[in-house]
Amino acid sequence: MKTHTNYLTVRRASERGQADHGWLKSSHSFSFADYYDPAHAGFRTLRVINDDRVAPGKGFGAHPHRDMEIFSYVLEGSLAHKDNLGNTRELKPGQVQLMSAGRGVTHSEFNPSPSAAAHFLQVWIFPRERGLTPSYTEWHPAAEHDGASKVLIISPDGRNGSATIHQDADVYRLRLKAGETVTHVLRSGRGAWLQVAEGSLALNGVELSTGDGASTEEPGTLTFTAEGPVEALLFDLK
Repeated sequence: MKTHTNYLTVRRASERGQADHGWLKSSHSFSFADYYDPAHAGFRTLRVINDDRVAPGKGFGAHPHRDMEIFSYVLEGSLAHKDNLGNTRELKPGQVQLMSAGRGVTHSEFNPSPSAAAHFLQVWIFPRERGLTPSYTEWHPAAEHDGASKVLIISPDGRNGSATIHQDADVYRLRLKAGETVTHVLRSGRGAWLQVAEGSLALNGVELSTGDGASTEEPGTLTFTAEGPVEALLFDLK
């Protein structure tokens, strides 16, 4: 069910598709794998937001992708990435790894901890064209980002140290303290999707909590006010 209010379309956490594979518990904002939901098949170029929790010592074995921009944003624990491009990384909370699958890449994602679960958001965005050369990029927060309420983490030109995506898409990390407010101006012809990772906030007066998403294609100023400590991803999409 889609809830429309104040020019926003709200996707509540409780309405998402659910998958429980024992070692993996996943909530799907959009139609994915065995969760088929044509009413929620993506938003503009945004195709997948999976809220994944992986048990200690478990993970996704080597598998292929093509023609998709795929990134992970780690919330808790760690995530070990390995691909056939030669990249071997271990991501910590607040860090991003972005893989452009292009004409074909094989990778694995694994929770290396023997005792702690890994929690991360897995996101897929369509590229601007098919058959690109596969590539890999990361974003790690710098010291000046520690107290920043809004930070650009992904962009098409890699500006301000952001990870680079092959699409006209800017992705921001919002991290607010209780009572803190930040704004974002959405230009005409673009769409915004907010995904609340943890905590609660009000978006233009609409209350959102952990796991909730909200979108708009109405140009203007978006105002985010934290009701408690909150972390979220904001997508500004062509």
